[in-house]
Amino acid sequence: MSINDWPKTERPRERLLAQGAPALSDAELLAIFLRVGVKGKSAVDLARELLVSFGSLGALFSAKLSDFSAIPGIGTAKYAQLQAVLEMTKRSLVEEMKLKNAFSSPKAVRDYLRLNLSGLAHEVFFALWLDAQNRLILSEELFRGTLTHTSVYPREVVKKALMHNAAAIIFAHNHPSGISNASDADKELTRRLKKALDLIDVKVLDHFIVAAQSTPVSFIENGWL
Repeated sequence: MSINDWPKTERPRERLLAQGAPALSDAELLAIFLRVGVKGKSAVDLARELLVSFGSLGALFSAKLSDFSAIPGIGTAKYAQLQAVLEMTKRSLVEEMKLKNAFSSPKAVRDYLRLNLSGLAHEVFFALWLDAQNRLILSEELFRGTLTHTSVYPREVVKKALMHNAAAIIFAHNHPSGISNASDADKELTRRLKKALDLIDVKVLDHFIVAAQSTPVSFIENGWL
């Protein structure tokens, strides 16, 4: 059945306008983006199929074109539109963090990190370089690894901090396994990085672990830093 045949109170677009975007499920929001379904499937049906195929919104957002367009009814145009929407969202969040104290807006930081890291199939170690007012200077991938491991070198981090003239930093890395708990190795690495950066008066404000389907975990909030 086409969505146009549904009662108006059940249609995703009408529900969004009446109740706001948070009231909608992931599939309903994605259906609004898709606009139309394919033969025998409504846009909501197609959205559900995409979410099942990729496992989560984060994984869908990070999908390669070849994987995305392998779903019948989805092609390069939709992929390009989705990437454009994601990039605009990321830039909006960066603007927010550049205009005010990034640490006073933890939601913006978490949203930005989730968009950039949660769907990746390999580990990355990420940095948000901040000025003396904790406004964002630059976000940067520092190191890239495998599914389960990334090598991080404190000396290189210190060199980057000096190059960017940063006063503070927020670290982040992802766990492709989906488990967001910090390991003993994560905690020890953070202590080593903090000790190295203390020597050049760069503050480590936090370290987040990002995993799909969960809120990024903060070292500060858990007393690990």
